[in-house]
Amino acid sequence: MFEVLEDIISNDAEVDQLGSQSSNVQYDDLFTALNSELYPGVSSFSSLNFLVKLMHLKVMNKWTNKSFDELLKLLKLAFPKMDLVESHYEAKRLMTKMGLGYQSIHVCKNDCALFWNENSMLETCPVCSESRWKMQEGRRTGKNVPHKVLRYFPLAPRLKRLFATSKTAKLMRWHQAGKSTDDNVMRHPVDGRAWKDFDRKHPEFADDVRNVRLGLAADGFNPFNNMSISYSMWPVVLTTYNLPPWLCMKPEYLMLSLLIPGPQSPGKDMDVFLRPLIEELKELWENGIDTCDAGNDRKVFKMRASLLWTVNDFPARSSLSGWSGQGYKACPTCNEDTPSMRVIGKTAYFGHRRFLPSTHHWRSNLDFDGRTERKRPPRRFSSVDIMDQLRRVKTSIPGKHPNYGGVKQKRGDDELNWRKKNGFVGNLSKNVAHNDSRIVGLKSHDCHVIMQRLLPVGCRSLVNKTISSTIIELCTFFNQLCARTVNVTDMVKAQDQLVIILCKLERIFPPAFFDIMIHLVLHLPEEAILGGPVYMRWMYPFERNAAKPEGSISEGYVVDEALTFCSRYFDDIETRFNRPDRNDDGIHRTSRLFVFESQCKPMGKQSQVYVEKNVRDRAEFYILNNSPEIETYLK
Repeated sequence: MFEVLEDIISNDAEVDQLGSQSSNVQYDDLFTALNSELYPGVSSFSSLNFLVKLMHLKVMNKWTNKSFDELLKLLKLAFPKMDLVESHYEAKRLMTKMGLGYQSIHVCKNDCALFWNENSMLETCPVCSESRWKMQEGRRTGKNVPHKVLRYFPLAPRLKRLFATSKTAKLMRWHQAGKSTDDNVMRHPVDGRAWKDFDRKHPEFADDVRNVRLGLAADGFNPFNNMSISYSMWPVVLTTYNLPPWLCMKPEYLMLSLLIPGPQSPGKDMDVFLRPLIEELKELWENGIDTCDAGNDRKVFKMRASLLWTVNDFPARSSLSGWSGQGYKACPTCNEDTPSMRVIGKTAYFGHRRFLPSTHHWRSNLDFDGRTERKRPPRRFSSVDIMDQLRRVKTSIPGKHPNYGGVKQKRGDDELNWRKKNGFVGNLSKNVAHNDSRIVGLKSHDCHVIMQRLLPVGCRSLVNKTISSTIIELCTFFNQLCARTVNVTDMVKAQDQLVIILCKLERIFPPAFFDIMIHLVLHLPEEAILGGPVYMRWMYPFERNAAKPEGSISEGYVVDEALTFCSRYFDDIETRFNRPDRNDDGIHRTSRLFVFESQCKPMGKQSQVYVEKNVRDRAEFYILNNSPEIETYLK
């Protein structure tokens, strides 16, 4: 455990050298527990070492707090002289000191502003003048209680901790050594066109491979099991793309950055809540921060960070980008050229023939909507065009106060759709309604599995060949898109094929079928070429439900973060980093020859098989040429 504390404190800006650790009040209790024996005469286990491993077992095996308290009582009863905490609460307080903590920032009840930095001493909101504190009959309650509290988990200390131990410091350089040598193959965002273009534009950032590339994900969820309670909490999570692809999206490498309180979703006021994170990202981009690199003899370097992109579903994208996902111009890529029409009380995104070549025979075919298609494909909008559009957008007042930011305003024609500046799969059998055989209550990941694995097989015998072949072509594309390794040539071909597929779907389904999600499929190949494999940029790793309110989630995250860091040093117990794969059977030796080693656990009864002489001769030839144990005899 001394090695753990040494790495934790080495990047603490308030501690210059290891010799001054004991004078730092923050770590006094930890060093006391580290230097105390768990039991008189037992020097192999310190009190802190035992407690950390016990807490780790609690997290790994999902013990309840009550069961942990009962275990502590039993241990104290069986071993009265054991130096151990009395309850889970005391253990959590001690573990929190090994974590990185968080800041509580008060928020206006109408989401107008944060009481932070220049507003930290204000008693009323600078926008709507509402009181900072909860009031009862026009007076404050006995204790100052804020209306809302935003939990902010500072980013810089968490990035520094990735370099604090040699176990992760070397992994932060993987993107440089592990990138694909074939320009046509993408297995990591570093192989995507966007990453390469960023490096060309910012060579001073790309020169140091330790500079951090981040992705930001945000999504809302109901923290209560009873879904009838209307409550939406929004965690903002960051992932580090310096790491290899098999680690980027693992839960232990995702960093909680903000916990935006409910009960309403932030909506257009997302920028208000993101302000602390944006300020820190700007500081990390412009000036960087001194960081101790355990992978390079603990030399100090200036670490900088950049945010590559956001990861979110389409509704959340509107809150983060400012481009509304509703209306006639909902597609952010097609922009003002989005193909759309009004159909029976809803907007349909229909008319994909305009994406076909001008000489394609389907453009003059009347079987689609009775008209020929003469429109050109949507324009390509550059960053200059987008900035020009944003300059035409009026500055809106933040918040939801009915007299200020909550007043609904109609967008002008020149504002377009801009709202602001600034396991494998669930048990599908449980989702089948037995009365009419409908499938209900599916998660988005379940739908992906059905589309990629089940639908291509099931539709063949249920619908005619014209419909089934079109559906299978679409499913095949999603299989290519979601693969661990993406081929650039395949995505270029898919871009043209998707236009044909969507045109075929227009001949099969009515216009009302084509909502914005159907149209957006057309732009997925281009995004894959820019960003690399999709599985490192989708929402599934970030969508994790919880059943605790904001405060408990924050406290639990800090403790779990500390235990995750400590578990990297544990070799004598199973942790998240050394546990075997779920389907790992190990190697079972059944013979002294290498070629007869079984790579999986044998099942069933053994049986003898008699083979022809020519088959036996080929088998003996293979054994003699592939057994290193008998090479000496062959010489």
